[in-house]
Amino acid sequence: MTATTTAPVASPELRTPARRPSARLRAWATRAPLLPALIFMVVVTQLPFVATLVISFFDWNALYPDARHFTGLDNYHEVLTDADLRHSVWTTVLLTVAVVLASLVLGLVLALLLDRRFRGRGIVRTLLIAPFLVVPVAAALLWKHVLYNPEYGLLNGLLHYVGGPQPDWISNTPLLAVEASLVWQWTPFMMLILLAGLQSRDHEQIEAARVDGASDWQIFVHLTLPHLRRYLELGALLGSIYIVQNFDAVFTITSGGLGTANLPYTVYQSFYQAHENGLASAAGVLVVIGSIVIATFALRVVSSLFREEVSRA
Repeated sequence: MTATTTAPVASPELRTPARRPSARLRAWATRAPLLPALIFMVVVTQLPFVATLVISFFDWNALYPDARHFTGLDNYHEVLTDADLRHSVWTTVLLTVAVVLASLVLGLVLALLLDRRFRGRGIVRTLLIAPFLVVPVAAALLWKHVLYNPEYGLLNGLLHYVGGPQPDWISNTPLLAVEASLVWQWTPFMMLILLAGLQSRDHEQIEAARVDGASDWQIFVHLTLPHLRRYLELGALLGSIYIVQNFDAVFTITSGGLGTANLPYTVYQSFYQAHENGLASAAGVLVVIGSIVIATFALRVVSSLFREEVSRA
């Protein structure tokens, strides 16, 4: 009778440590190609922000570099208490709210129209998207000279044709002139977001509502608007992030005059004209903080949209 021997079998606990290094190496191998891009983003974005944050704690005038000294939060206190700076903050809020709301309403109307099938819909959609593709400075110049000019502008030309007045649009309604140019540029962006939301609706549910006798208005109020809530929030948040930081329209159309100077333009004035590096840095940090707060809500909305799509699938 021969004895048989079997080789000892290693337990899973003993095999796991041997496999861990290879798993870690594979993980690092997949992440390694992203490291140059990550390092580049840190160098380009985070290091300048850290430098700006440090400068914001100093009383630093570029014309007198030897006189700079640490002042703590004095620059932030001045930004929040100075009358002109407070007015620029209020102008920024007013400009952002007006442009975002008007763009959302017009974008919703255009999205509802483009959601219907008609001949030439692709051409119309392309033409409506075109304003968003125009360079911001070029768009501001277009509105300033082609539309608003009191002597040869298109608006006054139409009014002259019907015998109307010839107002100086920028002098009479400066903030409204800036807002109109931004609404024209950002309405296509809102339209695209809301059109994507409309095309993701459950059409079977809508057809069932029609069969039950629901009118178009009832379908819009009780089915379409609740479905578009997340998309409306996303459009409002993303639009706010960009419009809070808008500089081109204010600089090009009014040069910050007539009460249209928003916070980014005030930062430009403090840095390039008054040479107050510390004060400009503090105002810039506040703009970044506000943008980060809005971006955080935007990311949450995007995450909830993804979760909803995954749950539907």
